[in-house]
Amino acid sequence: MPIATRFTRTRSRSPRNSSLRSPRWGRLLVVAVAAALTALFVSPVGAQAARAKESRPVYSYENAIRESVWVDTRLDADGDGRTDRVAVDIVRPREPAQQGRKVPVILEASPYYSCCGRGNESQLKTYDAQGHVVQMPLFYDNYFVPRGYAFVAVDLSGTNRSDGCVDVGGSSDVQSAKAVVDWLNGRARAYTTRTGTQRVGADWTNGRTGMIGKSWDGTIANGVAATGVEGLKTIVPISSISSWYDYYFAKGASLYDSGPDWLSNYVESPDARAHCGAVQQKLVDGAPRDGDWTPLWTGRDYVADASKVKASVFVVHGMQDLNVRTKNFGQWWDALAANGVERKIWLSQTGHVDPFDYRRSDWVDTLHQWFDHYLLGYDNGIERAPMADIERHVDQWSTDAVWPPTGTRDTVLRPATGSAPGVGTLGLSRAPAGSSETFTDNPALDETSWSATVDKPTPEKAGFVTPTLTKDLRLSGSSKVTVTATPTTTSAHLSAVLVDLGPDTIRNYGGAGEGILTGTDRTCWGPSTTGDSSCYKVTSADKKAVDYTVFSRGWADLGHYTGDTGQPLNPGTPYTITLDLHASDHVVPAGHRLALIVAGTDKDLIDPPASTPTLTVDLAHTWAKLPLVGGTGAFRRATTGTPPQVAPHLARPTGVSVPQTGSRVPGER
Repeated sequence: MPIATRFTRTRSRSPRNSSLRSPRWGRLLVVAVAAALTALFVSPVGAQAARAKESRPVYSYENAIRESVWVDTRLDADGDGRTDRVAVDIVRPREPAQQGRKVPVILEASPYYSCCGRGNESQLKTYDAQGHVVQMPLFYDNYFVPRGYAFVAVDLSGTNRSDGCVDVGGSSDVQSAKAVVDWLNGRARAYTTRTGTQRVGADWTNGRTGMIGKSWDGTIANGVAATGVEGLKTIVPISSISSWYDYYFAKGASLYDSGPDWLSNYVESPDARAHCGAVQQKLVDGAPRDGDWTPLWTGRDYVADASKVKASVFVVHGMQDLNVRTKNFGQWWDALAANGVERKIWLSQTGHVDPFDYRRSDWVDTLHQWFDHYLLGYDNGIERAPMADIERHVDQWSTDAVWPPTGTRDTVLRPATGSAPGVGTLGLSRAPAGSSETFTDNPALDETSWSATVDKPTPEKAGFVTPTLTKDLRLSGSSKVTVTATPTTTSAHLSAVLVDLGPDTIRNYGGAGEGILTGTDRTCWGPSTTGDSSCYKVTSADKKAVDYTVFSRGWADLGHYTGDTGQPLNPGTPYTITLDLHASDHVVPAGHRLALIVAGTDKDLIDPPASTPTLTVDLAHTWAKLPLVGGTGAFRRATTGTPPQVAPHLARPTGVSVPQTGSRVPGER
């Protein structure tokens, strides 16, 4: 789920925490300290210090107010006859409160604070003997509290010190955090203890709230923003879900061998485990493994409510995230754009990784500017900066004024037969009527196996390849592949992948760190206390030389060809279905080729069907709709003329092995 532990592709689901080089946002002086604890903040220097409008670390972190309150959610998910209260731990600067000045809030709501940890080092909340929070995971409190922000960390219902039940993206999850935003704005009640009657207000804040989080945490930010709650000014969802159906299924094809009940059980507190059986059963009953859309998924589809979003949105996602797959950011981004939401995006070559662990200094600086603008109201120009930062090569970033860039147009490319069975062409011309390719599903093989043999006739896939490109060809956004196929059995799954055929060095997203390596030295991002260090292990890129790169993929159960409800197939009958390929931004360079591969089960990325079908693809009624920068004209220009010379392919084609996800959790790392 959005929080998976490490990319060990086990079939059990565990969470992962995690989490431009143009223009440079400014430098933060990063001080490595031998002693992990320092109470004195080291001020930033360089370009950042030159900015006239920025919050400065003028308040004491060591003397900050640390307190806990329990906010009434107005729900009774566990059915005990009293409304559930969620635990809210707060760190805020003491000086503004003494001076009668109010501060804005940075809020993270998470189910992981006691079970699984946050960040690359899996930090947990810790408490002293009186129950006051000592350690807040991540750097947000260390860095932003001295700059005049409060940091608020919410235990989702049914986790850590909160009442209620975990309902995995449903009303209880979302209301856990929304109720806190309401309380910060004077619209909800909070108490000094979990069961007491002494009420407490939030007179220390101006109510202006920004939510941030990776995986499940960022997913809750999406969900709260989709309620349109007043006071929520911005959200920063990192590697986050926009529709929970699309976390578990792709057009009816199961992406995991477990459902939301597994995830709920993974994170819930002992109290919730003892009292939330009815909620668990609803998760089981409402999410059948047949991949059908049910009312449970409707209640967890934030994309449908994008028109309610009033907050600005800073989306961050790894383009090779095979935990929270990139369809989730793509459809959310498109819906936000359609509704005129102010937004920004960073896309990296990593998997399910926090930008703090692949672009640390730039990330902290950009996030600082973002919150300063949307929560403090500083006119620092962040909203006028380029909308998109894309990691084009390892640690090399490009920017776009808007994303997808101006001139991006959906372009229809069509497969056709080639010189050998299963080895076809990809171009603008429609295949003649009656043209077909046939393959047999082989659940033991995956997209890397298909890509390595794309130029060879093999029985498990059909591959279609452009000529060697004479100019770069850029794809930016979400693609679709429509397939008309005739199965030999009553069930069948389909996969479609886009591949850049040519040598490159990329982040090893299939490695244990999903594109990063963790070192031993530390850098510090604010002051520390005895129980809460601001110093984190440095990271670097985990690189791999490859001969091809799979950069977008999508899947479907052919039995869902009519829509939300699947049905048995009639062998020998053709069916047409459209696969949603995952959003990406990739340049296939001159000298490389673009390939479309259509096959059956993509091992470890979808579960196989009940049968082992052979499928015949009608090429005249099969096509790919790709968002190409420059549209059809760009494709024509890239496929004519004399291609440049490039380094020869490796003796044995290699790519990145697909990491095993199995039962995953949205958010670890």
